[in-house]
Amino acid sequence: MTAQDTGDTATTTLKRTPLYEEHLASGARLVPFSGWEMPVQYSSILEEHRAVRTHAGLFDVSHMGEFKVEGPDSQAFLQHLVPNDVARLAEHQALYTQLCLPDGGTIDDLIIYRLADSHYMLVVNAGNIDKDFAWVEQQTKGFDVILANQSDATALLALQGPEAQAILQPLTDTDLASIRYYHFEPGIVDGINCFISRTGYTGEDGFELYCAPVDVVKLWRDLLAAGKERGLLPAGLGARDTLRLEAGYCLYGHELDETTNPLEAGLGWTVKLAKGDFIGHDALAKAKEEGLKRKLIGIEMVDRGVCRGGYAIYDNGQQIGALTSGAPSPTFNKNIGMGYVAVEDAVPGKPVQIDIRGKHTAAQIIALPFYKRQR
Repeated sequence: MTAQDTGDTATTTLKRTPLYEEHLASGARLVPFSGWEMPVQYSSILEEHRAVRTHAGLFDVSHMGEFKVEGPDSQAFLQHLVPNDVARLAEHQALYTQLCLPDGGTIDDLIIYRLADSHYMLVVNAGNIDKDFAWVEQQTKGFDVILANQSDATALLALQGPEAQAILQPLTDTDLASIRYYHFEPGIVDGINCFISRTGYTGEDGFELYCAPVDVVKLWRDLLAAGKERGLLPAGLGARDTLRLEAGYCLYGHELDETTNPLEAGLGWTVKLAKGDFIGHDALAKAKEEGLKRKLIGIEMVDRGVCRGGYAIYDNGQQIGALTSGAPSPTFNKNIGMGYVAVEDAVPGKPVQIDIRGKHTAAQIIALPFYKRQR
């Protein structure tokens, strides 16, 4: 889960993560992304993508936002705030969910960590930090909670790929094998206090490491040095996007936005209507009962052509939907995309056409995800 590009211009003052100088020194190509100047690639998107699928990649995702929620009503507040069931979280466990409007539309998607009893961390998309914090703060009325925006006090690295555990283990006494998917442990990594979280946005095994901004340069350098012999590469937002696309993960501003509900986006597994009331509950219950009008699907090009977000999807001359994302897939050496079509058209194998610069180019609908790692 990362944020959308918000169309920054050269006149905008872009924020920089604490690793900006490291990215420059590594020869990264920097681009505006959600108000930040971020590395899109170091060597090439293709090379970095393949490194993550076969060995490992290291991403700077310090632009993401972190909010802390604590106080006697923190669990009840979060249960009211999001569709997923926060009450089921054990200490040091995380879940994926959304912030929804009363009409069910998606304000953002996020991860919620239970740090301790009545103490939680919310991790939101970089482009939505201010919007999300204002929304969450507005919902605290009537709840005995303390909400704090700790985004500027938190750095975040994502070490992803099949070699991630082997690279990270020598740098920490924490038993990484014992940390299950969507769980975390506080620990010392490379002499640095971290939250070691078994999460990621690539479709591979890996860890996300939360630490203080003052410590992240040392952690970045030492991880790259420790992983060099195992094929670890620094990886940018370009590879992060192609990796998440292959894995069928939603990107806010593309597959998710305020006009799209989680059910349409294939995220029904995160919507727990039976848990009780929450913001958007009635609208989502109604949408489920009445049946969805549209559905998120995968697209694979049959004829030559790269499909991109925004391109129209046709069936024999009639538009039936639109793409939300698209790119060449380095893993499958095919051009793939995701988009929305009417539910009756969401049939795997169905031939469709994509309007690529005025030419209707042959493609087919594919079940998501495109890629699922062998466990």
